Amino acid sequence: MLIKGEGPGTALLLAAAPANKGRLVDAASVLPGLAAVAPGVLAGTAAATVVELADPVDPQTVLTRIRAVAATPGPVSVYLAGQVHLDAKQGLPHVALARTTQAALRYTALPWAWLAHEFQVRRPGTTTVVVDLVADAAAWQWLRHEGLGLGSGVHLYGRVTGPAPRRGTTAPDYLKVYAEVWRGGARPTLAQLHAYAADQVGPGDALFLAEDGSAPDSADQPRHSAPPGGAAPGTDPHPAILAAAAAGRHGEAASMAAMWESEALRAHGPGSLEAIHWLEVRADLARLAGEPARSCEGWMASAQARLAGGQTTDDADVQAAVDRAHHQWEQLRDPERARSLAPALVALRRQVPGRQRGALDAVQRRLEQLHAVPAAGR
Repeated sequence: MLIKGEGPGTALLLAAAPANKGRLVDAASVLPGLAAVAPGVLAGTAAATVVELADPVDPQTVLTRIRAVAATPGPVSVYLAGQVHLDAKQGLPHVALARTTQAALRYTALPWAWLAHEFQVRRPGTTTVVVDLVADAAAWQWLRHEGLGLGSGVHLYGRVTGPAPRRGTTAPDYLKVYAEVWRGGARPTLAQLHAYAADQVGPGDALFLAEDGSAPDSADQPRHSAPPGGAAPGTDPHPAILAAAAAGRHGEAASMAAMWESEALRAHGPGSLEAIHWLEVRADLARLAGEPARSCEGWMASAQARLAGGQTTDDADVQAAVDRAHHQWEQLRDPERARSLAPALVALRRQVPGRQRGALDAVQRRLEQLHAVPAAGR
């Protein structure tokens, strides 16, 4: 997401929610993850400054910080987690701050219009705002009809959930996906990252904001659009994925691979070679993580997808997938898990005997041995 030819950028991390019983979201919980991301990644530039505001109190103070950020010449990225309410007099959206109450909303919360005004003076295309917001019942109804834009020239991505729960608080999970992906080493475009985050957090009651901020889509409509031309993100992701796995960060590696698989599914469709490739990457990552059952399942799914796509049983890639599934099945030390995976593997081995003679017999012999082992609890 590097913006070439631009000067240093600025990233503003703003997490705000009331410190009283009106708190609907644990907004500040996203800040440690975002703050651990390199500043240049947050801003989309080679070098950047990060400004962090955690549960600020005074709207004028927040406006001063926003105005200072908006005055910088380089690209600006704003990451906002919080909650939205409507003021009683004008019925316009406000972002709640630490001392916000519904009765004093106009004096203790940040009007959304202030954000729009400050960013409209900037050069078009140099400002990006990513939001993860919770709306109360009144704001939710208003947003479903009016949307939550920032005007032309400002890129807006995000999620608004609502109506807010009556008890407890929610978490800014949409923005947490951004932090997780970036900390894992992947560098997709914001449009692709928005689509992935929308998939990860699920529909529920949510509005997912379009890039120009003018047309939020309801959860029962398509939640996002594919990247222009279905293009995959630039710079090869495999080294970063393998580096994470080699360092023992298996969750991060699997998350990155899943994101790229999701992108391949959107761009090329189920059963495409691109999607199958990422399925196989995830299967191999499971092997590296010491999870032979999941690896076996992945390689079997790959073989089945290749066969369903028209590849023949003597195709080298099909045979390799079945051989790897077989090998991972042999590594299983849990008899019940091995027994549960055996029928699918036997069916594949009957279709794809492989170049090594006796592979099917080897599966059946081990299966007989497994059946001789008492199941747990017997």
